[in-house]
Amino acid sequence: MGRILPWLLIIGGIIGIIASLVITSEKFALAANPNHQTMCDLNPIISCGSVMKSDQASAFGFPNTYIGLVGFPIVVTTGVAMLAGARFKRWWWLGMQAGLTFGVVFAYWLLWQSMYRIHALCPWCLSVDVAISAVFWYVTLYNFYQGHLTLPARLKPLGRFVKKHHVDILLFGLIAVAAIILQHFWYYFGANL
Repeated sequence: MGRILPWLLIIGGIIGIIASLVITSEKFALAANPNHQTMCDLNPIISCGSVMKSDQASAFGFPNTYIGLVGFPIVVTTGVAMLAGARFKRWWWLGMQAGLTFGVVFAYWLLWQSMYRIHALCPWCLSVDVAISAVFWYVTLYNFYQGHLTLPARLKPLGRFVKKHHVDILLFGLIAVAAIILQHFWYYFGANL
């Protein structure tokens, strides 16, 4: 896992940066011209514009994408530094864990808001959801394997199971989220098959 983690941080971070940049530029275009049609306004469901115009798109009083523009470069830098041989102290990994935990909770809160309040999805936001899920999952596992986080003794067998099936668990989680999205919007997608 130690060999793949730097690459996962770099790739996941780059995906997050690109998505954050695209959403930010589209948000600026919408601010300049409220009639601007974003590049991914494909139908009533796949509609970045609907998501960007919502109150949830600025949950803290500024565009949510600013969080990605600050956080994802830290993720990429950590991956690059690891490839160069850097070793980070426990406090760094716990800080990464805290930031990524906030990020994944916030990303899935936004996904829930998109589905059940806004009734539209942004593909760029979904790419951030996938990237942050993978990065969060593998940083969490790394922190457990390195001893930065510990499992209670009674959960040690679970740890062995997770170590053996870590990819399966991540894929199952992402497929489950995709199935929930498809089921929720089936009234639209099912009618258009």
